[in-house]
Amino acid sequence: MGQAVRIPTNERQRLLAVRSLNSIGSAPTPELATLAELAKGIFDVSYAAINIIDEDWQRIGGQAGLRIGECSREMSICTRVVFADELLIVPDLAEDRELKTRPYVVGSPHFRFYAGAPVYLENLPVGSFCILDIRPRHLSDGQAQNLRRFAAVASALLSLQKANLVMGLAHNQLQNAAITDPLTGLFNRSALSSIVDGALHNAIAAGQTFGALYLDMDGFKAINDELGHHAGDEVLYEAANRIRSVIRAGDIAIRMGGDEFAVFIPNPPNAPALAAVSQRLVAAFREPFQVDGKAVLARISIGGALAPLNGQRRAELLNSCDKALYSAKRDGRDRFVILDA
Repeated sequence: MGQAVRIPTNERQRLLAVRSLNSIGSAPTPELATLAELAKGIFDVSYAAINIIDEDWQRIGGQAGLRIGECSREMSICTRVVFADELLIVPDLAEDRELKTRPYVVGSPHFRFYAGAPVYLENLPVGSFCILDIRPRHLSDGQAQNLRRFAAVASALLSLQKANLVMGLAHNQLQNAAITDPLTGLFNRSALSSIVDGALHNAIAAGQTFGALYLDMDGFKAINDELGHHAGDEVLYEAANRIRSVIRAGDIAIRMGGDEFAVFIPNPPNAPALAAVSQRLVAAFREPFQVDGKAVLARISIGGALAPLNGQRRAELLNSCDKALYSAKRDGRDRFVILDA
C-alpha cells in the first residue's frame, strides 16, 4: 500500500480549511473541471485534475481526460505536494524509488509523468493542481510557472466557492430569522404568506384537504398582570413546546401574536382528525405551567376549520376558525370546536 502518509505540521488547521469545502467531496465542480480541461490541452497531457487531500482520501475537485476515481491519501502523489507545500515534478514515475510500484504506474493507465502545484485555501495547502501523462517528459521553466498559475486560479475558485457557500448559509439564516418568532422559536405571521399560502394552494390544486386550528390561551392576561411579563414570556415559551409535542413534523405552527397561535395541518383525512389533534392540545394545556416555582394555569381554546369545505383561501379559512373559536369561548373555554361544512 505504499509508505506511511506524510503529515504536514499544520494538519489540524489544514483539515479545517478542507472541511469548509464540504460540497467538494460530493461531485466535481464545473468551473474546476473546465480549468482542468484547459490545462490538459495546454500541457498536452493525458490527464489533469484538481485534487483535494482530506484526512484519509484524495477527493477530486475537477478532472479532464481519463476518468479516475478517488483514492486513499497514502496512494496519492498529490499528498507529497501538500506535505512539501511546493511544486513537485516527477519526470518518470517508473524511475522513482517509491512510486514505481504504484498500481497506476505498473498497471492501467500506466502513468509515467507527474507534476503538481499546491492549491490553497486560507493560505493553507489543501490539494494539488496536477497533470499526468503516460509517457516520461520534462517541464520547462515556463511550463512550470504556468502550472503554478493554474493552481493559483484553482485556489481563487475554491475561495469563491467557499464564499458563495457562506453567503448561501447566511442568506438562509436571514430568511429563517425573518419568519421566526424569537421568543418561542415558532414561525411568525410572515410565514403565512411565505409558507402557508403555498401549502394551502398546493393542497387545493392536488384535491387534498388542509386543516387550520386557531389557539387562544385562556387567562393569559392575568399572568402578565399578576406575575409580570417575564412570567408571561416563560409561559409562552413552554406553550410553544407543548404545541410542538402534539403536532406532526410536517405541520406548521405559527405564533400569531400575543398569546394566540395557529397550527396548519396538511392533508388531514377529515374533520375528526382535526378534532383529535385539538383534543390532545387542550389536554396538554390543562397541565399547570411552572413559573419561578409556582404552578400557573393557562388553558386554551381552539377553533378549527377544514379547506376546501370552510374556505379555499387563507383569509376564508382563518375566518372560519374565528367563528369556531368564538363558539368555544362562548361555551366555557378550555375546549375546542371544529366548524362543520
